[in-house]
Amino acid sequence: MEYQTIIRLSFFLGIFVLVASWEVLAPRRKLVASKFVRWYSNISIVVINSALLHLIFPILAVGLAAVAKEKGWGIFNNIEVPVWLAIVVSVLVMDFIIYLQHAMFHFIPLLWLLHRMHHADLDIDVTTGARFHPIEIIISMLIKISVVLVIGPPVIAVIIFEVLLNLTAMFNHGNIYIPVKIDRVLRLFVVTPDMHRVHHSTTPKETNSNFGFNIPWWDRIFGTYCAQPEKGHTDMVIGLNYFRDHKELHIYKLLVQPFRGYLHKK
Repeated sequence: MEYQTIIRLSFFLGIFVLVASWEVLAPRRKLVASKFVRWYSNISIVVINSALLHLIFPILAVGLAAVAKEKGWGIFNNIEVPVWLAIVVSVLVMDFIIYLQHAMFHFIPLLWLLHRMHHADLDIDVTTGARFHPIEIIISMLIKISVVLVIGPPVIAVIIFEVLLNLTAMFNHGNIYIPVKIDRVLRLFVVTPDMHRVHHSTTPKETNSNFGFNIPWWDRIFGTYCAQPEKGHTDMVIGLNYFRDHKELHIYKLLVQPFRGYLHKK
């Protein structure tokens, strides 16, 4: 608990610099929109979301896990299991909930109005991984808090989960080239950029696939896995068909996007 902020910030900055540099040295696709506009908007969203969470919630997931331990709340605080098992199961359960949450934000129309801001990016790179509407982030935190209260995970499990989720979100949104043979093996253990890029296609059946952020197994287990985009990674179109104007990439457009009509499903 004492060093969690330093740990998380260090990992965040480290992977951000690594993936951003990789995108320059070995990009997977050519960008179609202004990188400056996209980056200032996407990074501004991160700052706004972080400030809102700390303003609205007196305690976040990691802190709540510590309180739950003291109060005896949750499953793992009321049963005797090895610590390592509690950590592994907790991380798996939280990751599975994120998979279900992601699918829910696609298939429930009102939630899609919030989540589509993430998909409206015309390119996909390291900054897209944290581009979520503030209301979606608040709902997501409420879900995380609920899961923590129910399962009572060890504090270290929540820290591991949040660090992994943050790192893999930046990694699998990266516009980076990984040789196909390496990607084929790597995606057995983690969601790779090529695997997740399919999810950002304008083609509906591809948009509604590959919901995993960290662990890749849920999509295979529940039949939402799509190996490759029909048009290939260099020719596929990123984004949504009804948000193609580059003006939509500005921060003020992103914030009001859920309230602007366009009730198309995909």
